[in-house]
Amino acid sequence: MRKSEKSKAGMIFFGIVIILYILIFFLNSAKTLNALKIAFDILLKILPIFALVFLLMIITNYLLTPKKMAKYISKEAGKKRWFFAIILGIISTGPIYAWFPMLNDIQKQGRNNGFIAAFLYNRAVKPALLPLMIYYFGIKFVIILTIVMIILSVVQGLIIEKITEPIEVRT
Repeated sequence: MRKSEKSKAGMIFFGIVIILYILIFFLNSAKTLNALKIAFDILLKILPIFALVFLLMIITNYLLTPKKMAKYISKEAGKKRWFFAIILGIISTGPIYAWFPMLNDIQKQGRNNGFIAAFLYNRAVKPALLPLMIYYFGIKFVIILTIVMIILSVVQGLIIEKITEPIEVRT
């Protein structure tokens, strides 16, 4: 599907939703207006957070390229590469398969399977989704879940590193 076809499909879907709201409005105007008010109230609550997240995503996409990220999680980065794997995994955007070639290059450079695992694990922590998670689950739950996911990413990385490291044979 070309980009213009996707744009048309989105506009067609949007048009169908508007038509459905109009039809439902004639069937039960009070409930339709109430639903629109609730949706608008939710939008107003999360809009400032979305704006901040969007700004942060623009800045990180501008400053961090895949080549720069590869430098930060390579073996030359030392122990701080765990920190970089976590942070870069969290702020990385785009489809996961787009990162596979870069991660494969890092793996070929020096057997960084643990750090690759931590990077991939932390892609589940998405700043753009945090406002909705906070809205639905509460800030305490989101903070605890995020901390646990970050800690377990390092644990998972260490386990994968141990399992996949080459075995030295003594002669």
